[in-house]
Order: sequence, then structure tokens, then C-alpha cells
Amino acid sequence: MIIRREDGYEVDVDPRRLDVDLVHHWLSTDAFWALGRSRATVEQSIRASVNFGVYDADGAQVAYARVVTDLATFAWLCDVYVDQAHRGKGLGTWLAAAVRDHLAPYALKRVLLSTLDAHGVYAKVGFVPFPDPDKLMIMSFAP
Repeated sequence: MIIRREDGYEVDVDPRRLDVDLVHHWLSTDAFWALGRSRATVEQSIRASVNFGVYDADGAQVAYARVVTDLATFAWLCDVYVDQAHRGKGLGTWLAAAVRDHLAPYALKRVLLSTLDAHGVYAKVGFVPFPDPDKLMIMSFAP
């Protein structure tokens, strides 16, 4: 699946196009939820996920997101990152819409995500606050 914008940006789900070094750099040094994440962990997460890369007109990767899913009932959108030089161009919203559209044919019961400060970005593509947050629980293995 490749989706193109008129300004030359494109979204692709082909994991072979991903710049894993760049994704690791973004996540481990600039994404507050993944600071210090090891290269091995990034590689494993890529292998076990549906990956979305955003590329500029020259083919350089400028954004990333991944979805953990069984493609039957549930998905978790995570590790959404837009390179700082490309922010403010609507790429985050466009990427979230591409994820939504890619998952739509699977008729999943729910797609979840967690965000500290980008609620407005995700609301534009249909995400809403969790209706019953008291039903959610978490188990953490790492400090």
C-alpha cells in the first residue's frame, strides 16, 4: 500500500523501505516514551508489527508509526513520530488517517493508542477518549 500526497510525501507499509537506523535514533533519543530504547528492541518491534513509513519526494524517511495487531479484533497504534524538520505540515494527521484506512477492512473491534499531548491530531481521524478508563489495567515489567 502506497498513498501519495500532491506535495510528494508518501506513506508505505513495506518494512523493507524503513530506515531502521533513523527510526531507532528518533525513538531512542527524541521520543519521550522510548528514550534509551535499544536497537535490538526497535528491530524486534518492527518485525512484529505493521509498519508505516512516510517518505518525502526524494524518498527519505520523515515519519514512522507502527501497529501491533492480530488483524481480527484489536490493534494498538504506537511509536508515531514525525521528524522535527517536517512537523507542522499535517503529516501526523495524514499518517494516522492512513493507519485508520489500512485497518478499516479488518473490521477490528477497537484500535487503541496512548498520547500525552496529541489528542487533537488523533481526534481529526476518529479517535475519541476511552469511554470507561476504569476498565483499563496495565502490567509493567520494566522500571
